[in-house]
Amino acid sequence: MAQTVLPFTPVAASNEQGNALFASLPANFQEACQASDFLFEYVRRLPIEEIGVPSFYPKPARSLGGLDYKNLIYPIKEGLFVHIYPDKVGARDHHVAIEPTLVVDIENLLPQLETKLLAYAEKIGAIDDKEEKKAYLNKLVDNLCVVTPKPVNNGRKGDKIQVTPAELRAIKYRVIRDKVGLGLLQPLLLDPYIEDISCSGVGHIFIEHKIFKSVQSSISFPTHDAVDEFAVWLGEWIKNPVTVRNPLVDAVLPDGSRINIVYGQEISKRGSNFTIRKFSGTPTSALELVDFGTLNYMMLGYLSLMLEEGMNMFVVGATASGKTTLLNAITTFMKPDAKIVTIEDTPEVYVPHANWVQEMTRHGAGDKGGSNVGMFELLKAALRQRPDRIIVGEIRSIEAVVAFQAMQTGHGVMSTFHADSVEKLIQRLTGDPINIPKTYIDNLNLVAIQGAVRLADGKSARRVKSINEIIGYDPVSGSFSFLEAFRWNPATDTFDFPGYMNSYLLEQHIALKRGIPPHKRKAIYTELERRARIFQKLHKEKGVTDFNEFFQILSEARKQGLF
Repeated sequence: MAQTVLPFTPVAASNEQGNALFASLPANFQEACQASDFLFEYVRRLPIEEIGVPSFYPKPARSLGGLDYKNLIYPIKEGLFVHIYPDKVGARDHHVAIEPTLVVDIENLLPQLETKLLAYAEKIGAIDDKEEKKAYLNKLVDNLCVVTPKPVNNGRKGDKIQVTPAELRAIKYRVIRDKVGLGLLQPLLLDPYIEDISCSGVGHIFIEHKIFKSVQSSISFPTHDAVDEFAVWLGEWIKNPVTVRNPLVDAVLPDGSRINIVYGQEISKRGSNFTIRKFSGTPTSALELVDFGTLNYMMLGYLSLMLEEGMNMFVVGATASGKTTLLNAITTFMKPDAKIVTIEDTPEVYVPHANWVQEMTRHGAGDKGGSNVGMFELLKAALRQRPDRIIVGEIRSIEAVVAFQAMQTGHGVMSTFHADSVEKLIQRLTGDPINIPKTYIDNLNLVAIQGAVRLADGKSARRVKSINEIIGYDPVSGSFSFLEAFRWNPATDTFDFPGYMNSYLLEQHIALKRGIPPHKRKAIYTELERRARIFQKLHKEKGVTDFNEFFQILSEARKQGLF
């Protein structure tokens, strides 16, 4: 199975050295160590003379990704911590999950405990509720162990296992982690700053981190057999087994994360592998995207007008370019009383609206007697539900036909799509196998091109490369016309607004919908600028960044007629 391989050899600091080290820590670091004694036990085992004392950040900021030398610790969920450990050769830094079991050796105690737990296996397996199972396991461990300052008689006292207080805490953690959580992977799921977890076969698991980008986990597989064994265990854990006959599995973890498992060397030269795309929980807000440089306030003002008035929009880009992040962020601009239907393969779209119908496809019902339910069927069903807005997680094939039919009948549609330009998007939509009639394309009003880019300083980032207005199709010339309303300038990492005083949608659609007479249609730009100022004030002066708080503020502003 997998094992933890630290990027350093632990050192044994004396009590005197440990006391001096603790005294040198900042106050917030000391408090964290006092609250979680295993944290300081880990710190005192570090090669401090080689790497220096790690910095402690209760909430790491995005700016830390720009540090030349990364040696820091931050807390994650359920009382654990992570150490971003610097790589000696400056290649890929290490992500070390700091767990109680990292500083307390319980490997000789666990087999004894597992033997005793076998008698309760049926009862443990029958408990479905996660918190109930945790409570029951903790109670069992308390009953099966006896705490003593220094265990004697080969670690046994009568029929109970003798443990120290630290060992008891470590055993409880390990039992819960392995029997309720996802084993060694659990700390990675508890780290809110991780986006993707990737095992490519033998060796270390790699991580895509929101702040520190690509880092190497301390979790490693020593052999192909170890990876195979873990892949099988993982498939059983998610109740979607992998076998030689069924070597490919796509599933959703209980927290909403998406997992893909490939089993065996017959179809993967490097052996079994898996990838977990983390579910982020509360989405990134539009104002946070401004912080990251993804777009600016003027673009937010523009998008708020477009979505408020029901314009149809695709967010287009390559894999991992941030399409779904942008799509989620701008759902706060839809009217709060709107009925929203989302349709997805796996749950990634999050809508803050109360009247939200969340639908998902179903695959491989098999011997249960069910049938597959795909995007196409769900989209057709959604049209009967009288939604104000239909959001499709990702359009890939013929479901696009129903999406465009929905647009034609007045339903607002949003989706993501794999393409890197408006031209490529139209080519894919109008070509095989989708075959949308060319005259239908102008039902799609907006196309935002999202991309992972390289900045002038060499750092990677995500940017809205352009926002484009689809104007129409000329059957005589066979060409499509569109207008680039916003454009990212890679030289300055800023956004140009070519559509200012020149926007087809703002002047010909939005202005009319808002009751502005044709001869005063340029007044819509004043409203756009006003909204941009409101967003900037909320963000910079009021400190608003949270997704749900931003939505609530906009909802209240609409009630009062201020927005």
